[in-house]
Amino acid sequence: MNKIKIFSLGGLNENGKNMYIVEVDKDIFIFDAGLKYADDKMLGIDYILPNYDYLKENKDRIVGIFITHGHDEHMGAIPDILVDLPDLKIYGTAFTLEIIKNELLDEGMSTDNLNKIKPHQKINFGKNGVFPISLTHSVPDTVGYVLYTESGTIFYTGNYVFDPTMTGAYKTDIGKLAYVGKQGVLCLLSESLYADKRGFTSPSHRTSAIIRETLNKNDGRILFNTFQNQLYRIQELLVEVNKTERKVVIIGKRLENSIIKAIDMKYIDFDKSKIASIGHVRDNNVVVLVSDEREKPYSNIGRIARGFDKFVKINEEDTVVFAAPIYDGLEKSATKLFDDISKIGANLVLLPTKKYLEHHASSEDLMLMLDLIKPEYYFPVIGEYRHQVANAEIALQVGIPEENILLKLNGDVVTFENGKLIDTNEKVKIDDILIDGKTVGDIGELVLKDRESLGENGVVIVTATLDKKTKKVVAGPEILTRGFIFVKENIDLIKEAERISLEVINENIKNNYVDFNKVKNGVRDKLGKHLYKETGCKPMILIVMQEI
Repeated sequence: MNKIKIFSLGGLNENGKNMYIVEVDKDIFIFDAGLKYADDKMLGIDYILPNYDYLKENKDRIVGIFITHGHDEHMGAIPDILVDLPDLKIYGTAFTLEIIKNELLDEGMSTDNLNKIKPHQKINFGKNGVFPISLTHSVPDTVGYVLYTESGTIFYTGNYVFDPTMTGAYKTDIGKLAYVGKQGVLCLLSESLYADKRGFTSPSHRTSAIIRETLNKNDGRILFNTFQNQLYRIQELLVEVNKTERKVVIIGKRLENSIIKAIDMKYIDFDKSKIASIGHVRDNNVVVLVSDEREKPYSNIGRIARGFDKFVKINEEDTVVFAAPIYDGLEKSATKLFDDISKIGANLVLLPTKKYLEHHASSEDLMLMLDLIKPEYYFPVIGEYRHQVANAEIALQVGIPEENILLKLNGDVVTFENGKLIDTNEKVKIDDILIDGKTVGDIGELVLKDRESLGENGVVIVTATLDKKTKKVVAGPEILTRGFIFVKENIDLIKEAERISLEVINENIKNNYVDFNKVKNGVRDKLGKHLYKETGCKPMILIVMQEI
């Protein structure tokens, strides 16, 4: 009996953190391993990973991780995962592995377990095989993966569009897709992010016209903010720059390495002599390329806008172009950044999101993929749940039976036995791993609530000193506040807070013994209620007691 299980550790009902698991009997195939950017509410959190405890518990059964393309939402978790699973094999195409390699080297990690694959060359793993197919996306060497098993074929697309004008390393091999479809596909896992958008994504993903217009209309310096590995959009910019006398200055070693490598590998066609050093960043007739860091959206351009960058300062004569979309959940941060740039007086150019799309499959792209692959079962992945629902409705339109459309959440397991879908109601434990700087795993909901409370209401610190022998209060209680009230204008409130704190402390001193837990809980309770009554705020209350 052959059994296949399909589920996600991340990527469903969310944008990012894509990690899809296909188990074929005892073998585990992992498709993509991405991160998700933290939104405005996750104070201090840099990025989020899918919890991969399941992989640690079953590491001996893992065949490898197969990466579709070099974007953080699909490969950004690899450096963190390899810390716990250093022997895990990573499979990807040439440019995808080049990006991963640079990430690992930046972290001082080994790159020995990176395995380069070529599109349309099958890799056998015992009775199973993986066949990469070239697809079109905003980064070269993007592939989808066909997993051949005894019970049927599973196809995971990753991100894609259909655009005949994107050739070379960006070209979709429609012939191979049709060939796989004719052989028969048990289940297709296809992206959902643009499922609610009508028509084909192409040509709305092309930005050459607005780039050309911006270069021709503005004589001063132009700052161009984009994704680090959004190579096709960078190529569009460089093609237009080639038609001018402008030089290009690249901010950030990682972005510079990525572009230089892409030029050397013939993925980008550009004259390297037109790339100027950082010393030319203040020149009037240059284009400055700025990208986001792996873990902090808008970090670089935000630092420049606030005047904290030691090389670049935005001035009134500059034009700032945002060629990257606004991340979900970061609308407030983006709006504030746009305002900061406008206050400086610089010319701000934003790409209208309705007119200019990213390289994701819209409704007609999805229909064409379904028509080529002709799957028996359809599993919408990659996107918020509303996107998955829109993707399911598209499948209904092209004739996929409703009972064969698999709308799932992270951790929900789809099981096939001998090619037949069976209902097991099995679930795999899923969770988020929150990354704060170099801190992994100990940042949770309670910590975020504390940070939110501190940010909104401030902190009140109650300090008192007791006699070690008699347990009597010899100093304090003293009240210190930060971010709560202006003390000099609220002397009476502070004195009353000190009285309440002293009363609670004395109530819990009996027979030369102090119940410190009751003191702390009592002060938090009584003082908290009093402060809320008087101010309408609930500051965090900390109690510090010492004996001398």
